[in-house]
Amino acid sequence: MAYLYIESGIMSQERRVLIDARGLACPGPITEIVKAYRNAKNGDVLEVWATDPGFKPDVEAWIKRTGNQLLELREEKDKIVAVIKVTAKK
Repeated sequence: MAYLYIESGIMSQERRVLIDARGLACPGPITEIVKAYRNAKNGDVLEVWATDPGFKPDVEAWIKRTGNQLLELREEKDKIVAVIKVTAKK
């Protein structure tokens, strides 16, 4: 199960949402992104932690399909981290 932690910026309207999708297999991490995206606004940042090796190409495809911005995609020792800026909400 993934958990969402929301931090509101004191000096801005930006929200940062941490999506912990470690341990979830495909399509779990993308499903959790979609859930958080439904409540997001343009300018919000979604940081996703995943362990599924298929997550990297999946998140790149989701970004391409939705038109949002991938700020960072990196592999750490124990997880893959994607940082997404919401830019395509209408």
